Amino acid sequence: METNKKDTRWMVSVALMAAIVILLANTPLGMIQLPIIKATTVHIPVIVGAVLLGPAAGAFLGATFGVCSLISNTMAPTLLSFAFSPFMSTTGFAGVLKAIWVSVGCRIMIGVISGWLWILLRKIKVNSVVGLVITGFVGSMVNTVFVMGSIYFLFAQQYAQARDVAETAVFGLIMGTVTASGIPEAIAAAILVTAVGKALLTVVPNVWRQPTKQMV
Repeated sequence: METNKKDTRWMVSVALMAAIVILLANTPLGMIQLPIIKATTVHIPVIVGAVLLGPAAGAFLGATFGVCSLISNTMAPTLLSFAFSPFMSTTGFAGVLKAIWVSVGCRIMIGVISGWLWILLRKIKVNSVVGLVITGFVGSMVNTVFVMGSIYFLFAQQYAQARDVAETAVFGLIMGTVTASGIPEAIAAAILVTAVGKALLTVVPNVWRQPTKQMV
């Protein structure tokens, strides 16, 4: 009976966090439109969810974020939407699979890596505040590095065409995005994840965190 209660509370908690992800993804605060790409804060509840509920929950929340990104890039396309929406693919079935990886697969990795990183930091007895700062920063950088890195390795030619530059210039542009956008996003995520996570770790009962759901 106690296990069933924990399972139910875990699932309800994941559903509530997923609702926050969807809400953010569909407001200007969640995906901020820039000239070339959409900067995001939606990864923050994914990271917080991974900390509170484990890597499996983080993976689900990341997938939810990814699906929202896929839909957003399909319904309101930008110059780089071919890398995020399988419906905008210009390279056939291979492009479809690549776009699904960039939009959904990379976002799943946010939750998985953040969840396991938090477990590791707690296991080696890192202070919870320091652990939240590290997890928030790393989780956000996972989003930026995985997405932009995947675009570089999978869509370099199309990216060069979209930006109207030589393919040899793509690496520099990718690194510019990581530096100019990814690092500020990661710093903001570290602050917000620490503030929100510290409050929730204090008030959320341990039964919300379901050990049987830690494996992905």
